[in-house]
Amino acid sequence: MNAESPVFHNSHRWPLYAAGFTTAFGAHAVAAGLGAESADIGLNLLGLGVLLALYDVAEVFLKPVFGSLSDRIGPKPVIVGGLVAFAGASLIGLWAEQPLMLAAARLGQGMAASAFSPASSASVARLAGSRTGHYFGRYGSWKGLGYAIGPLLGALAIITGGFSLLFGILAMVGLVAAIWVAVAVPRLQPLPRPRYTILDVWRQSTQRSFLGPTIVLAASTGALGAAVGFLPALAAREGLGTAGSVAVVTVLAVASALIQPRIGKLRDRGILHDRPGMVSGLLAIAAGTLAAALLPGPAAIYLSAVLVGAGIGVATPLAFAHLADSTPAERLGRTMGSAELGRELGDAGGPLLVGGIAVVAGLPWGLGALAAVAAAASLAAPSAIAADDAVRSPQR
Repeated sequence: MNAESPVFHNSHRWPLYAAGFTTAFGAHAVAAGLGAESADIGLNLLGLGVLLALYDVAEVFLKPVFGSLSDRIGPKPVIVGGLVAFAGASLIGLWAEQPLMLAAARLGQGMAASAFSPASSASVARLAGSRTGHYFGRYGSWKGLGYAIGPLLGALAIITGGFSLLFGILAMVGLVAAIWVAVAVPRLQPLPRPRYTILDVWRQSTQRSFLGPTIVLAASTGALGAAVGFLPALAAREGLGTAGSVAVVTVLAVASALIQPRIGKLRDRGILHDRPGMVSGLLAIAAGTLAAALLPGPAAIYLSAVLVGAGIGVATPLAFAHLADSTPAERLGRTMGSAELGRELGDAGGPLLVGGIAVVAGLPWGLGALAAVAAAASLAAPSAIAADDAVRSPQR
């Protein structure tokens, strides 16, 4: 990034934060409600894991596709179209009391989020200038706000009007965000791209500057996906009720949202470096997951939420900023889409790993396995960006 980069106002970035909020709000308002109400809708632990993973399974296949599309036509139409589709898919959830319709709504929401999520990340990177840590910290904080408000509002909606009311609210949120992006975000023109061979794409996809942060994102998001479902389930077993159970996810989200902007600023100032930051974040996640697995009582569950949330808040903005700084602007969409593919594999795999092991050996063993994966992923955290990875397009 250099002095020739265009300057944008904060008003151009706020709708992108709203898009990030929407995907987090949509994913976790429903997921936390599923965790707390799983017994009432006839779900065992494995069934809960499958429903939690559906949203992310759709994203796994489509995020790289839509990320590449945003490079070709510009990110704005992809964001707007994805948000409108999210609102439409949410309307299916008006019949969510039927398990099949609930699954269809979650799958449709995931397909729509696979469009606007990587395009939003690419837009944030292009609008960030030299302050990638700062703006990805803010973007992550707004996602954290979605994680925080989602479970509480989801619980209130479910108590008041069931899943149908919740999905109606999600449809409205998606539509409002789509209108805001359409009106307020400038059109970022697609940049000239060199012709890449299959060998070029393979080399780009196997560089440590890409694989390292992608593995970090996968591990941290896998822990998040499992936590928003299974921590409320643990809390419900402790007799905390629906509101008390989903409040665990709110604690996790608030911890993450508060720390992300600060981590981004520390990175931009050169005080916090990428590798030690990512390693410490993943180790905090592992410690929090072990606390839920090994320590008894509601206090341990809330301690777990704080540690997992703080670890995610440290690792996530560092990983995204590292990706943005090591990727030429003309292929930011593809890179962010591919990185989020790894992230969604983690988000889908985390609940499935915990649920599958829990069925065989019990929930503590499932959580312990997740902690081991998070700790092992810290070995992949990348160090400083190499000079050949730092080559940027002259204009983002």
